[in-house]
Amino acid sequence: MSSLNKVILLGNLTRDPEYKELSNGTPVAETGMALNRKFKDASGQLQEEVSFVDVTFWGNQAKTLRDYCHKGKQLAIEGRLKQDTWQADNGEKRSKLRVVCENLYFTGSKGDDGNMPAHRPSYADTQDDMPGLEKGRYGATQGQDVPF
Repeated sequence: MSSLNKVILLGNLTRDPEYKELSNGTPVAETGMALNRKFKDASGQLQEEVSFVDVTFWGNQAKTLRDYCHKGKQLAIEGRLKQDTWQADNGEKRSKLRVVCENLYFTGSKGDDGNMPAHRPSYADTQDDMPGLEKGRYGATQGQDVPF
């Protein structure tokens, strides 16, 4: 029996992306997202619940995150869950669930914070891996409507 591992998130970055390149030159960026849920409790009072998720971006999406995104930026992402496991210094086995981004979409208003990126990659730099860049979205096929 096959399974499905698909995550769709819309939220705000909780910290500036941490960008690096691996020894083989592969770009990777990590950040966190805050996801807010508003609901009414049994007494009718409006409540808000916040979940925090760590997200990893690879390749050109990592570069895009580095160049265009910062703490507070709203993003929509599609990805998959990944379980990281390691052994702590005290010998205890630890694990953490994270999201690996597969598609990245800019949401919110253009320049929602007034900050401009230090480096603005051109469409030609990313067109092979990220069609649709000229319309401000990543991972969508050129001319395809964005589902968000």
